[in-house]
Amino acid sequence: MMKKTLVSWSSGKDSAWMVHVLRQRPDVALAGALTTVNETAQRVAMHGVRVDVLQAQADALGLPLRRIPIPAPCSNARYEEAMAQAVASAVREGFTHMAFGDLFLEDLRRYREDRLAGSGLTPLFPLFGADTAALAREMIAGGLRARLTCVDPKVLDRRFAGREFDAALLADLPAMVDPCGERGEFHTCAYAGPMFARPLAIQPGMTVDRDGFVFTDFVCPPGPA
Repeated sequence: MMKKTLVSWSSGKDSAWMVHVLRQRPDVALAGALTTVNETAQRVAMHGVRVDVLQAQADALGLPLRRIPIPAPCSNARYEEAMAQAVASAVREGFTHMAFGDLFLEDLRRYREDRLAGSGLTPLFPLFGADTAALAREMIAGGLRARLTCVDPKVLDRRFAGREFDAALLADLPAMVDPCGERGEFHTCAYAGPMFARPLAIQPGMTVDRDGFVFTDFVCPPGPA
């Protein structure tokens, strides 16, 4: 049976590559993307990506977008309540699976599995266990394009904010930083690649310090690149 699947969409490279990988599986039918959004700032939680860029990504993916508004700050209880409501809605609409772009964090995977247990949605982790250095190179070679939208300055110099996720960036990353930023060292905004019907013409704006992180703002003028 086909797995009607909802994508946990972060707006970044791992989610984008996950879509590309899952679309090559004959048993998976991607039918929607779900993203938590800071309801005050109207930006993707953690990544800081504007909702208009998020919507442009979903349009280029060809996936209906489900925005899950959460307050900032957001307690874990409030987050879980919002996600439980979204999951229940998806199950009512016939979804059977939910896909996540997690790479190697076992505790995060177990958390997702625990939260979905008995919900009617089975979690999928198509990238889990991949060697992140090899995966990063595979993404770039495969045509994925992304920019760093959020940097943790405690582990990575703020000058990396806004940079292209490419071979030059991988070469410049400090040895203790994961090549895919899986420990939260950086987050990205994907704008082109085989998962998109067309590239997004994102343009960098201001870089600001907020809540202990460094964010580069990106805007997306209407129309294709």
